[in-house]
Amino acid sequence: MLPGGAYGMGWEAAGRPAFASGDPRWATTWDAALKTLAGNVHDTFKTYPHPMLVEGSVYMGVWQECAPQEGLVYGTLERFVKTPAGAATPLQAAKNNHMVFFALQKPDGQMCAYTRLDGTTSFSQIQMVVPIAATAWELSQMTGDDELLTAAYKSCSAWDAWLRRYRDTRKTGLVEGFCTYDTGHDNSPRWEGIPNACPDLDARKCPPIASLPRLCPDLSATVYGARVALSRMATALGKPGEAEKWRTDAETIRKLIIDRLYDPKDAAFYDVDAQNKFVRVRSDAMSRVFGEHVLDKAKDKAIIDAVWTRQLHNPKAFWGAYPLASVAMDDPKFVRPIPRNSWGGASQALTALRAPRWMAHYGKEAELNHLMGQWCEAMMRHTEFRQQMDPLTGVFTQPDPGGYSPAALVFLDFARRLGEGTRRRG
Repeated sequence: MLPGGAYGMGWEAAGRPAFASGDPRWATTWDAALKTLAGNVHDTFKTYPHPMLVEGSVYMGVWQECAPQEGLVYGTLERFVKTPAGAATPLQAAKNNHMVFFALQKPDGQMCAYTRLDGTTSFSQIQMVVPIAATAWELSQMTGDDELLTAAYKSCSAWDAWLRRYRDTRKTGLVEGFCTYDTGHDNSPRWEGIPNACPDLDARKCPPIASLPRLCPDLSATVYGARVALSRMATALGKPGEAEKWRTDAETIRKLIIDRLYDPKDAAFYDVDAQNKFVRVRSDAMSRVFGEHVLDKAKDKAIIDAVWTRQLHNPKAFWGAYPLASVAMDDPKFVRPIPRNSWGGASQALTALRAPRWMAHYGKEAELNHLMGQWCEAMMRHTEFRQQMDPLTGVFTQPDPGGYSPAALVFLDFARRLGEGTRRRG
């Protein structure tokens, strides 16, 4: 096996997709993105010494909120990568980006928030967005990997039980947020005045603050998406009774999200604090509700149309020239000037990477193509792959160093999708 960090050595592309234009910047940026990812595959983790795709830039580890999805997207690009002898393929790294969380899971079912190359592993927040159950299910179906399917079903079932036990203290059936890092919304006004992590670095403990715990639409949506995936896993594993229970539980939390966390007056999903008041900061938590398909296209059409028109696709709110802002640009809490690592307004590469998971599902293919084109254009101005950019100008935050895996994946995934669309139209 190659030593950690050496995967970028001897890297080669194995072909490229059809690009949206003859502009040579597409090929140049494509190659730079693939090389960035190859250099971000490491096998020297002290906690799990197997090749994994790390976050990159200043984040030398894997986080539950994003690493499984990043691995999944990397896996879809395998045919474009000529892997050096002895190195892990993208699909092997994708599997490891899931198995690490199962391997480090505590006996009580808690999954870690992250683990770093240096061995630092945190259980101080839950930090989940795209459900690991969903990406594990998709990857197992892509590869026919029964080992991954079986491990994921066992571990994700235990994680769901842990969340019910420790993150539903108000007995509402929804998932509670205790701290800023639970949702990965670093430096967001959504969590103004709330600690980053839980007391004693223990995600079972809620800070002694009167407004906590909160009922969170995005954390609850993550659990909804996980239960849908668990139902599909149970069916595939020949457990029809368990599959039906997961479907029922998923529908229960889906309805609760809409009934308790949606404000029709603002056409927005909000946190609800311990005094049952909306925390009125319009954040990309609502795009995460869309991300897990919580809203039924038929039954919830009025809500879908309202949130889309007034929030997500509103050029004054989230749909700037370079979508999607992490806090609505016309929200009083929008942060400007934009600092580094800020979910207070910047358009984040992670949000962009998640967009294909929901936009086409809701019939927004043209808008998705526009978003993808804008992100690719912004990244082709340079090839440094930074974390975030200004939603109005497309200028990336310079204090963030390059080499950020989600940004490289955004370019590769978007360029591939745009290229495939061009070929079909041709």
